[in-house]
Amino acid sequence: MATSDQLLVVIDPLARRTDGESVRIAKDVLSAGAASTKVCLPEGPEEFARALERRGSRRPVVIGDDRALLRAVSVLHRQRELATCALSLVPVGGGGSGTDAAVSAGAGAGGLSLARSLGVPTGAVAAARAVLDGVERRLDLLVDDSDGVVLGAVGIPSVPLPSVSGAVPGAGGCGRAGGFWRTCGGIAGGGHAVGPVGSGTVGSAEGAGGGGIAAGSGGKGSAGVTAPSPWLRTRRLLLRTFSFGSRPARAADHAECVPSRLRVEVDGVLLVDLDQPVRTVSVTPGGDGSAEVEARPASMGAGTAPLRAVGRRVTVSGADFRYASDSVVAGPVRTRTWTVREGAWGLTLPG
Repeated sequence: MATSDQLLVVIDPLARRTDGESVRIAKDVLSAGAASTKVCLPEGPEEFARALERRGSRRPVVIGDDRALLRAVSVLHRQRELATCALSLVPVGGGGSGTDAAVSAGAGAGGLSLARSLGVPTGAVAAARAVLDGVERRLDLLVDDSDGVVLGAVGIPSVPLPSVSGAVPGAGGCGRAGGFWRTCGGIAGGGHAVGPVGSGTVGSAEGAGGGGIAAGSGGKGSAGVTAPSPWLRTRRLLLRTFSFGSRPARAADHAECVPSRLRVEVDGVLLVDLDQPVRTVSVTPGGDGSAEVEARPASMGAGTAPLRAVGRRVTVSGADFRYASDSVVAGPVRTRTWTVREGAWGLTLPG
Protein backbone atom coordinates (compact mmCIF):
# COMPACT_ATOMS: atom_id res chain seq x y z
CA MET A 1 0.00 0.00 0.00
CA ALA A 2 1.21 3.53 -0.66
CA THR A 3 2.85 5.37 2.23
CA SER A 4 -0.07 7.59 3.27
CA ASP A 5 -3.85 7.31 3.03
CA GLN A 6 -4.22 11.07 3.46
CA LEU A 7 -3.92 12.72 0.07
CA LEU A 8 -3.60 16.28 -1.19
CA VAL A 9 -4.86 16.21 -4.77
CA VAL A 10 -3.61 19.22 -6.73
CA ILE A 11 -5.38 19.53 -10.08
CA ASP A 12 -3.54 21.53 -12.72
CA PRO A 13 -5.77 24.17 -14.37
CA LEU A 14 -4.87 23.07 -17.88
CA ALA A 15 -5.93 19.51 -17.09
CA ARG A 16 -9.29 20.78 -15.88
CA ARG A 17 -9.79 22.73 -19.08
CA THR A 18 -8.61 20.13 -21.57
CA ASP A 19 -9.96 16.86 -20.10
CA GLY A 20 -12.42 17.47 -17.31
CA GLU A 21 -13.87 13.97 -17.60
CA SER A 22 -10.53 12.28 -16.87
CA VAL A 23 -10.00 14.66 -13.97
CA ARG A 24 -13.40 13.73 -12.54
CA ILE A 25 -12.74 10.00 -12.90
CA ALA A 26 -9.33 10.25 -11.24
CA LYS A 27 -10.73 12.34 -8.39
CA ASP A 28 -13.55 9.84 -7.80
CA VAL A 29 -11.16 6.86 -7.71
CA LEU A 30 -8.80 8.63 -5.31
CA SER A 31 -11.61 9.81 -3.03
CA ALA A 32 -13.09 6.31 -2.87
CA GLY A 33 -9.78 4.61 -2.10
CA ALA A 34 -8.10 6.98 0.35
CA ALA A 35 -9.00 7.54 3.98
CA SER A 36 -8.95 11.31 3.49
CA THR A 37 -8.68 13.40 0.34
CA LYS A 38 -8.27 17.15 0.10
CA VAL A 39 -8.69 18.60 -3.40
CA CYS A 40 -6.97 21.83 -4.42
CA LEU A 41 -7.77 23.74 -7.63
CA PRO A 42 -4.95 26.26 -8.20
CA GLU A 43 -5.40 28.85 -10.94
CA GLY A 44 -1.73 29.52 -11.57
CA PRO A 45 1.87 28.63 -10.64
CA GLU A 46 1.83 30.66 -7.42
CA GLU A 47 -1.30 28.96 -6.08
CA PHE A 48 0.07 25.60 -7.25
CA ALA A 49 3.26 26.14 -5.24
CA ARG A 50 1.36 27.43 -2.22
CA ALA A 51 -0.84 24.34 -2.15
CA LEU A 52 2.20 22.06 -2.00
CA GLU A 53 3.87 24.21 0.63
CA ARG A 54 0.80 23.91 2.90
CA ARG A 55 0.18 20.20 2.40
CA GLY A 56 1.06 19.28 5.99
CA SER A 57 1.35 15.50 6.39
CA ARG A 58 -0.71 14.71 3.31
CA ARG A 59 0.86 12.92 0.37
CA PRO A 60 0.77 15.15 -2.72
CA VAL A 61 -0.93 13.85 -5.87
CA VAL A 62 -0.69 15.94 -9.03
CA ILE A 63 -3.32 15.59 -11.73
CA GLY A 64 -1.86 17.16 -14.85
CA ASP A 65 0.74 16.81 -17.58
CA ASP A 66 4.54 16.70 -17.60
CA ARG A 67 4.91 20.40 -16.86
CA ALA A 68 2.73 20.04 -13.75
CA LEU A 69 4.97 17.22 -12.50
CA LEU A 70 8.04 19.33 -13.16
CA ARG A 71 6.53 22.26 -11.33
CA ALA A 72 5.84 20.05 -8.31
CA VAL A 73 9.38 18.66 -8.25
CA SER A 74 10.80 22.19 -8.52
CA VAL A 75 8.68 23.43 -5.62
CA LEU A 76 9.68 20.53 -3.37
CA HIS A 77 13.32 20.99 -4.37
CA ARG A 78 13.20 24.64 -3.35
CA GLN A 79 11.71 23.57 -0.02
CA ARG A 80 14.47 20.93 0.31
CA GLU A 81 11.76 18.32 0.92
CA LEU A 82 12.27 15.98 -2.02
CA ALA A 83 14.09 13.48 0.17
CA THR A 84 11.11 13.01 2.50
CA CYS A 85 8.14 13.51 0.16
CA ALA A 86 7.05 11.03 -2.49
CA LEU A 87 5.08 12.50 -5.37
CA SER A 88 2.25 10.82 -7.23
CA LEU A 89 1.00 11.71 -10.69
CA VAL A 90 -2.20 11.09 -12.61
CA PRO A 91 -1.30 12.15 -16.17
CA VAL A 92 -4.07 14.27 -17.69
CA GLY A 93 -3.79 16.89 -20.40
CA GLY A 94 -0.73 16.74 -22.56
CA GLY A 95 -1.01 19.91 -24.59
CA GLY A 96 -2.47 23.33 -24.89
CA SER A 97 -1.59 26.70 -26.23
CA GLY A 98 -2.41 30.34 -25.81
CA THR A 99 -3.96 31.48 -22.55
CA ASP A 100 -4.50 28.01 -21.12
CA ALA A 101 -0.88 27.07 -21.63
CA ALA A 102 0.27 30.29 -20.01
CA VAL A 103 -1.93 29.70 -16.99
CA SER A 104 -0.85 26.11 -16.51
CA ALA A 105 1.42 25.17 -13.65
CA GLY A 106 4.67 25.38 -15.50
CA ALA A 107 6.47 26.55 -18.59
CA GLY A 108 7.73 24.84 -21.66
CA ALA A 109 6.25 22.09 -23.73
CA GLY A 110 3.46 20.12 -22.13
CA GLY A 111 2.68 16.50 -22.85
CA LEU A 112 2.73 13.09 -21.25
CA SER A 113 5.98 11.77 -22.74
CA LEU A 114 7.93 12.20 -19.52
CA ALA A 115 5.22 10.50 -17.47
CA ARG A 116 5.16 7.52 -19.83
CA SER A 117 8.94 7.20 -19.84
CA LEU A 118 8.99 7.15 -16.03
CA GLY A 119 6.50 4.28 -15.93
CA VAL A 120 3.37 6.16 -14.84
CA PRO A 121 0.16 4.67 -16.32
CA THR A 122 -1.48 7.17 -18.65
CA GLY A 123 -5.10 6.05 -18.14
CA ALA A 124 -6.94 7.97 -15.43
CA VAL A 125 -8.23 4.87 -13.62
CA ALA A 126 -4.96 2.93 -13.82
CA ALA A 127 -2.91 5.92 -12.71
CA ALA A 128 -5.23 6.67 -9.78
CA ARG A 129 -5.07 3.05 -8.64
CA ALA A 130 -1.28 3.19 -8.86
CA VAL A 131 -1.39 6.21 -6.55
CA LEU A 132 -3.37 4.19 -4.01
CA ASP A 133 -1.64 0.82 -4.32
CA GLY A 134 1.75 1.60 -5.83
CA VAL A 135 5.20 1.83 -4.30
CA GLU A 136 7.66 4.67 -4.08
CA ARG A 137 10.62 4.50 -6.46
CA ARG A 138 13.62 6.73 -5.92
CA LEU A 139 14.85 8.40 -9.11
CA ASP A 140 17.97 10.35 -10.02
CA LEU A 141 17.83 14.10 -10.56
CA LEU A 142 20.06 16.51 -12.46
CA VAL A 143 20.65 19.71 -10.53
CA ASP A 144 22.46 22.65 -12.10
CA ASP A 145 24.51 25.47 -10.65
CA SER A 146 21.56 27.87 -10.79
CA ASP A 147 19.53 25.50 -8.57
CA GLY A 148 17.33 24.24 -11.39
CA VAL A 149 16.21 20.60 -11.70
CA VAL A 150 16.03 18.29 -14.70
CA LEU A 151 14.00 15.06 -14.68
CA GLY A 152 14.44 13.88 -18.25
CA ALA A 153 17.40 15.31 -20.15
CA VAL A 154 19.35 18.38 -21.18
CA GLY A 155 19.92 19.17 -24.84
CA ILE A 156 22.26 21.92 -25.95
CA PRO A 157 21.21 23.55 -29.24
CA SER A 158 23.60 25.03 -31.75
CA VAL A 159 21.43 27.42 -33.74
CA PRO A 160 20.22 30.92 -32.86
CA LEU A 161 17.06 30.43 -30.83
CA PRO A 162 15.12 33.54 -31.90
CA SER A 163 13.98 31.37 -34.82
CA VAL A 164 12.40 28.93 -32.36
CA SER A 165 8.63 29.31 -32.24
CA GLY A 166 7.61 30.56 -28.81
CA ALA A 167 11.15 31.12 -27.50
CA VAL A 168 11.75 34.22 -25.45
CA PRO A 169 15.13 35.78 -26.22
CA GLY A 170 17.42 37.15 -23.60
CA ALA A 171 18.89 35.88 -20.37
CA GLY A 172 16.68 33.49 -18.56
CA GLY A 173 14.38 33.22 -21.55
CA CYS A 174 12.32 30.11 -22.00
CA GLY A 175 9.94 28.73 -24.55
CA ARG A 176 8.99 25.67 -26.53
CA ALA A 177 11.99 23.93 -27.99
CA GLY A 178 10.12 21.94 -30.57
CA GLY A 179 11.09 24.12 -33.50
CA PHE A 180 14.77 23.86 -32.69
CA TRP A 181 14.84 20.11 -32.27
CA ARG A 182 12.96 19.60 -35.52
CA THR A 183 15.52 21.79 -37.24
CA CYS A 184 18.67 20.29 -35.81
CA GLY A 185 17.64 16.67 -35.53
CA GLY A 186 18.54 14.39 -32.69
CA ILE A 187 21.55 13.28 -30.79
CA ALA A 188 20.72 9.62 -30.50
CA GLY A 189 18.01 9.25 -33.08
CA GLY A 190 19.99 8.91 -36.26
CA GLY A 191 18.83 12.29 -37.54
CA HIS A 192 15.36 12.25 -36.00
CA ALA A 193 14.23 15.15 -33.92
CA VAL A 194 14.98 14.61 -30.27
CA GLY A 195 14.36 16.77 -27.28
CA PRO A 196 13.92 16.35 -23.54
CA VAL A 197 10.86 17.19 -21.52
CA GLY A 198 11.14 18.74 -18.11
CA SER A 199 11.25 21.90 -16.04
CA GLY A 200 13.60 24.77 -15.68
CA THR A 201 17.08 24.58 -14.39
CA VAL A 202 18.32 23.94 -10.88
CA GLY A 203 21.65 22.78 -9.58
CA SER A 204 24.47 22.56 -7.19
CA ALA A 205 28.09 21.95 -7.86
CA GLU A 206 28.71 19.26 -5.33
CA GLY A 207 29.72 15.71 -5.83
CA ALA A 208 31.97 14.08 -8.36
CA GLY A 209 32.62 10.55 -9.28
CA GLY A 210 34.59 8.46 -11.65
CA GLY A 211 33.35 7.98 -15.12
CA GLY A 212 34.82 6.65 -18.30
CA ILE A 213 34.85 8.26 -21.70
CA ALA A 214 34.41 6.35 -24.90
CA ALA A 215 34.46 7.37 -28.52
CA GLY A 216 33.82 5.11 -31.44
CA SER A 217 31.22 3.05 -33.16
CA GLY A 218 29.37 1.65 -30.19
CA GLY A 219 31.76 -1.03 -28.99
CA LYS A 220 33.63 -0.91 -25.70
CA GLY A 221 35.25 2.44 -25.09
CA SER A 222 38.34 3.28 -23.16
CA ALA A 223 36.49 3.05 -19.84
CA GLY A 224 33.15 3.34 -18.16
CA VAL A 225 31.01 1.84 -20.95
CA THR A 226 29.20 -1.43 -20.38
CA ALA A 227 26.52 -3.47 -22.05
CA PRO A 228 23.08 -1.85 -22.18
CA SER A 229 21.33 -1.96 -18.81
CA PRO A 230 17.64 -1.45 -18.03
CA TRP A 231 18.39 2.16 -17.15
CA LEU A 232 20.31 2.63 -20.40
CA ARG A 233 17.33 1.29 -22.28
CA THR A 234 15.12 3.71 -20.35
CA ARG A 235 17.48 6.54 -21.28
CA ARG A 236 17.25 5.64 -24.94
CA LEU A 237 13.47 5.57 -24.59
CA LEU A 238 13.59 9.06 -23.10
CA LEU A 239 15.57 10.35 -26.04
CA ARG A 240 13.22 8.70 -28.52
CA THR A 241 10.11 9.76 -26.64
CA PHE A 242 11.00 13.40 -26.07
CA SER A 243 10.59 14.26 -29.73
CA PHE A 244 8.76 17.45 -30.57
CA GLY A 245 8.05 16.52 -34.16
CA SER A 246 6.91 13.27 -35.72
CA ARG A 247 8.74 13.65 -38.99
CA PRO A 248 12.44 12.84 -39.59
CA ALA A 249 14.72 15.82 -40.02
CA ARG A 250 15.37 16.51 -43.69
CA ALA A 251 18.83 17.02 -45.11
CA ALA A 252 17.91 20.64 -45.72
CA ASP A 253 17.12 21.02 -42.02
CA HIS A 254 20.58 19.85 -40.99
CA ALA A 255 22.10 22.52 -43.20
CA GLU A 256 20.56 25.12 -40.88
CA CYS A 257 22.46 23.78 -37.84
CA VAL A 258 25.35 26.06 -36.97
CA PRO A 259 28.06 24.18 -35.03
CA SER A 260 28.96 25.58 -31.62
CA ARG A 261 32.37 25.73 -30.01
CA LEU A 262 31.85 24.27 -26.56
CA ARG A 263 34.06 22.71 -23.94
CA VAL A 264 32.45 19.64 -22.34
CA GLU A 265 33.97 18.08 -19.22
CA VAL A 266 32.72 15.02 -17.36
CA ASP A 267 34.06 14.62 -13.83
CA GLY A 268 36.92 16.90 -14.83
CA VAL A 269 37.85 14.79 -17.87
CA LEU A 270 37.68 16.57 -21.21
CA LEU A 271 35.24 15.11 -23.74
CA VAL A 272 35.12 17.92 -26.32
CA ASP A 273 37.18 21.11 -26.51
CA LEU A 274 36.62 24.44 -28.20
CA ASP A 275 38.67 23.45 -31.24
CA GLN A 276 36.13 20.72 -32.13
CA PRO A 277 32.76 22.34 -32.99
CA VAL A 278 29.70 20.31 -32.02
CA ARG A 279 26.17 20.21 -33.39
CA THR A 280 24.44 18.79 -30.31
CA VAL A 281 25.19 17.76 -26.74
CA SER A 282 22.87 15.81 -24.42
CA VAL A 283 23.03 15.03 -20.70
CA THR A 284 20.68 12.36 -19.30
CA PRO A 285 20.45 10.75 -15.83
CA GLY A 286 21.64 7.16 -16.14
CA GLY A 287 19.71 5.77 -13.17
CA ASP A 288 22.74 4.64 -11.17
CA GLY A 289 23.94 7.95 -9.80
CA SER A 290 25.66 8.92 -13.03
CA ALA A 291 24.80 10.91 -16.14
CA GLU A 292 25.17 9.79 -19.73
CA VAL A 293 26.71 12.46 -21.95
CA GLU A 294 26.70 12.45 -25.74
CA ALA A 295 28.32 15.01 -28.03
CA ARG A 296 28.05 15.00 -31.81
CA PRO A 297 30.98 16.87 -33.41
CA ALA A 298 30.20 18.79 -36.59
CA SER A 299 32.91 16.85 -38.44
CA MET A 300 31.26 13.47 -37.85
CA GLY A 301 29.73 11.55 -40.71
CA ALA A 302 26.14 10.34 -40.69
CA GLY A 303 27.09 6.78 -39.69
CA THR A 304 29.59 7.70 -36.98
CA ALA A 305 28.70 7.22 -33.33
CA PRO A 306 28.80 10.32 -31.10
CA LEU A 307 31.38 10.85 -28.38
CA ARG A 308 30.13 9.46 -25.09
CA ALA A 309 31.01 9.78 -21.42
CA VAL A 310 29.59 8.68 -18.07
CA GLY A 311 30.01 10.64 -14.85
CA ARG A 312 28.36 12.53 -12.01
CA ARG A 313 29.33 16.10 -12.83
CA VAL A 314 29.06 17.66 -16.29
CA THR A 315 30.31 21.15 -17.15
CA VAL A 316 29.68 22.86 -20.48
CA SER A 317 31.31 26.20 -21.27
CA GLY A 318 31.91 28.40 -24.28
CA ALA A 319 30.46 31.43 -26.01
CA ASP A 320 26.92 32.36 -25.01
CA PHE A 321 24.73 29.31 -25.59
CA ARG A 322 21.17 28.28 -24.85
CA TYR A 323 20.01 24.82 -23.87
CA ALA A 324 16.78 22.84 -23.60
CA SER A 325 16.24 21.64 -20.05
CA ASP A 326 13.35 19.17 -20.13
CA SER A 327 12.27 21.03 -23.30
CA VAL A 328 12.30 24.46 -21.65
CA VAL A 329 14.81 26.69 -23.43
CA ALA A 330 17.09 28.57 -21.03
CA GLY A 331 20.05 30.90 -21.33
CA PRO A 332 22.12 32.33 -22.80
CA VAL A 333 24.91 31.33 -20.44
CA ARG A 334 28.66 30.95 -20.78
CA THR A 335 29.01 28.02 -18.44
CA ARG A 336 26.66 25.56 -16.78
CA THR A 337 27.34 22.60 -14.52
CA TRP A 338 24.92 19.73 -13.91
CA THR A 339 25.39 17.35 -10.99
CA VAL A 340 23.58 14.05 -10.54
CA ARG A 341 21.72 13.57 -7.26
CA GLU A 342 21.22 9.84 -6.88
CA GLY A 343 17.74 8.84 -5.71
CA ALA A 344 16.94 12.49 -5.01
CA TRP A 345 13.21 12.33 -5.61
CA GLY A 346 10.46 9.76 -5.18
CA LEU A 347 7.60 8.89 -7.51
CA THR A 348 4.79 6.43 -6.79
CA LEU A 349 4.67 3.77 -9.51
CA PRO A 350 2.77 0.50 -9.96
CA GLY A 351 4.21 -2.23 -7.74
